[in-house]
Amino acid sequence: MKKNKLTLSKKQNLTGWIFLIPAMALIMCLSLYPAVKALITSFKTGAGSNMRWVGIANYARIFKDTVFLQSIRNCIFYLIIQVPVMLILALILASILNDRNLKFRGFFRTAIFLPCATSLVAYAIIFRSLFATDGFINTVLVKIGILDTAYNFLSHATSARIVIIIALIWRWTGYNMVFYLAGLQNIEYSVYEAAKIDGASPLKTFTHITVPLLKPTILMTAIMSTNGTLQLFDESVNLTFGGPGNASITMSHYIYNQAFKGVANFGYTSAMAFVILIMVAVLAFIQMKVGDDRE
Repeated sequence: MKKNKLTLSKKQNLTGWIFLIPAMALIMCLSLYPAVKALITSFKTGAGSNMRWVGIANYARIFKDTVFLQSIRNCIFYLIIQVPVMLILALILASILNDRNLKFRGFFRTAIFLPCATSLVAYAIIFRSLFATDGFINTVLVKIGILDTAYNFLSHATSARIVIIIALIWRWTGYNMVFYLAGLQNIEYSVYEAAKIDGASPLKTFTHITVPLLKPTILMTAIMSTNGTLQLFDESVNLTFGGPGNASITMSHYIYNQAFKGVANFGYTSAMAFVILIMVAVLAFIQMKVGDDRE
């Protein structure tokens, strides 16, 4: 019997490995190998067969590249403002739409999530037209008397960044709201009923029950949102074109310009890509350390 049990165990392990090997092979070929290749390339300069070894020169060049430093500042600006606002708004909406007594909950959930299903390019172009000089936003602001004349939002540095932040909040709030709704489904509704009987206000219920119990989900969405914000590309490319004068350009947008526009230097762009990787990893580590209250 021991022999048969051992044989069965081996068969089960073998079956598991058979299912894992295809996925592992794909990860090795499509993720791990390109990552290692890019790391080696980051210590070289040039493109194609003309690449030569330069050591850490590409990484040293990053700290002297004013445009890339500007792109880092822009991404941090988006991160500091957009991510907290988006996550707080998503959490509030999820709490409201989790109420069993709310009518048309399904309709409101779908309506808020729909922007997430919109094409990245399409929604960036839509926001570009909305905030154009002759766009809908300017037309409304002029008609109600807030502005005397149309304001070119996309030609001023601060307003261009704010437009990107508004677009990001519009598109991704519903996405994070779905995660919070899923987390709220795992919280017993009797907890809220007990709090209501004890006389807890909606605000106290939200801050003392919803937020603490959703802490793991909030941490996960914060890490994902940080990762996504540091890798912003479509909004910078299609909404503001990185302008005016690189004032709203993102790191991924600048890497794309350096790799595929003008004289390509894949070594330098690979170095910049690994800088983004390091930033994402460090911020994720900090968030996990701060958010994990286990002893």
